[in-house]
Amino acid sequence: MEISAESLCFLPLSELSKLIRERKVASAAATRAVLDRIRQLNPKLRAYLTVLDDSAMRQAEAADKEIAAGRWRGPLHGVPVAVKDLCWTKGVATTCASKVLRDWRPDANATVVGRFAAAGAVLLGKLHLTEFAVAWYHPDFPPPLNPWNPALWPGASSSGSGVAAAAGLCYAAIGTDTGGSIRFPSAANGVVGLKPTWGRVSRHGVFPLGESLDHIGPIVRTVADAALALGVIAGHDPHDDTSLNAPLGDYAAAVEAGAKGIRVGFDEKYVARASDDVAAAIDAAVRELERLGARIVKVAVPDVDPALSVWTTLCSAETAAAHAATYPSRAADYGPGFRSFLELGASVSGRDYANAHMVRERFSNRFQQLFDDIDLVACPSMPSASMPADAIPPNAGAFTGPNPLLAFTGPFNMSRNPTLSMPGGDGRGAPPPSLQLIGPRLGEAMLIRAGAAYERATGWHTQRPSL
Repeated sequence: MEISAESLCFLPLSELSKLIRERKVASAAATRAVLDRIRQLNPKLRAYLTVLDDSAMRQAEAADKEIAAGRWRGPLHGVPVAVKDLCWTKGVATTCASKVLRDWRPDANATVVGRFAAAGAVLLGKLHLTEFAVAWYHPDFPPPLNPWNPALWPGASSSGSGVAAAAGLCYAAIGTDTGGSIRFPSAANGVVGLKPTWGRVSRHGVFPLGESLDHIGPIVRTVADAALALGVIAGHDPHDDTSLNAPLGDYAAAVEAGAKGIRVGFDEKYVARASDDVAAAIDAAVRELERLGARIVKVAVPDVDPALSVWTTLCSAETAAAHAATYPSRAADYGPGFRSFLELGASVSGRDYANAHMVRERFSNRFQQLFDDIDLVACPSMPSASMPADAIPPNAGAFTGPNPLLAFTGPFNMSRNPTLSMPGGDGRGAPPPSLQLIGPRLGEAMLIRAGAAYERATGWHTQRPSL
């Protein structure tokens, strides 16, 4: 099949999967095209910290042989993917973008890496992130650049994942989200991110930030791609006692189910916390869902400010616990921003943590009650469509009060609900405003239903940066 290298790199995962299965495109050809693109663009964009050229080609060639022999493993077989560099990868540097782990090579795979491998996916490499997945880059690891405009923010901790998906440097990337780090890079780079219900995807072998807040999910270019990736990585894992032992949804079928009859909750006052242009885009998106057969229901999202005020208390304390082996003993090896977060976490008292926990529980309980009358909530992913690249300087101290950037993200880590972020308007050559849909716990299939219907009707997801 004749297709240009650039067009091949930007195919949706779902389309590439079909072509590979039908043997119209070889996995080796797709993998070589993406590796060539990485070689061309990664020195500028810095999306990858490690590129696994040789092993990726071996995996692709093995996939082609298996498929030719009739042993197709499923929709990710032969598809080139990448993982955030806090996912353990056996024998491969897993740095968490920190001097502390610069030379660490795990002796086992994270469950998400293992599930990609079992599905026959081709692992291209390890993606850049803020140091240990908070807000700041370590001075030794220059940050990724936004492919739309290097002067714009690339989107916090899973920034390498968002940049790689937007720039055609992989077909699916793994991100993690503790306060917004699947949603921010998806919004900042104009792509799709799915933050599953807490526990829907195993955290085993993913270096923790705040264990009670961490979610693992895919960053991709279409909602259908998110459905296919989630179907591979989701499910109970005996190695993670917090993973949920609940049936998986039929995510692939949900892509074609349409939006008719879905009850979409909309809180104009909450959405108005965003910039005027983003709020207008979300309002238009909701009206489009209504045109597609959804029913719009006015709701009042519980006040998110108390939850925002304690997010840092919970996350910083849990981060300090996760780093007990190296902080404060190796404090000098951490970058200044992340070190300040550890200092803050180490100062949290048991009383403060207990009080913060109950604020979280009260908000979460009130939020779940909305789903007695609706199926989804629609709101922005970020207060603005983009931010300056230097909005969070590397030497800035830890934020101690409510962070307005987290207004549409942090509360739903606290509540553990699944979310879907996707392009929600015309970016006019810049990253488009991002629509966020929030579902009930284990409601990923409903998110995919609504998101895929909206995506088909609008085509906003076809916008991409000029590189």
